[in-house]
Amino acid sequence: MNYKKTDEALARLTPEQYHVTQKSGTERPGTGAYLNNKEPGIYVDIVSGEPLFASSDKYESGCGWPSFTKPIVPANVNELRDTSHGMIRTEVRSTHGDSHLGHVFEDGPRDRGGLRYCINSAALRFVHRDAMEAEGYGDYLDQVEDVK
Repeated sequence: MNYKKTDEALARLTPEQYHVTQKSGTERPGTGAYLNNKEPGIYVDIVSGEPLFASSDKYESGCGWPSFTKPIVPANVNELRDTSHGMIRTEVRSTHGDSHLGHVFEDGPRDRGGLRYCINSAALRFVHRDAMEAEGYGDYLDQVEDVK
């Protein structure tokens, strides 16, 4: 698949999706559509459609945003130094869509690599395992397991 940011994709975004992905905004904690999603599937960039995270790598961190231990395709996630708001953090952006996704922290589960990708639901689109093949994401089915 060819993943990229297009004017058409940007025009389809809600105001919140646009604010988060294009203006490096943040949705309010506890409000994201995917915070409590426990269905099997993958999360893709709302703008470009590039695969970002698998449900099997999602966990409950208690931070108020969906949290993942690792990207499904590391090359699709760029990590950049972020010094905004008087803090030093690592921003996470999609490679092809250049969407702001959230931040990565080093306080994740130690037995799963120790990272916490804290991601805005507004930057994501969820593709259920049952629809992955039809939507062109069949190559990632082996990385999606039933979520407990």
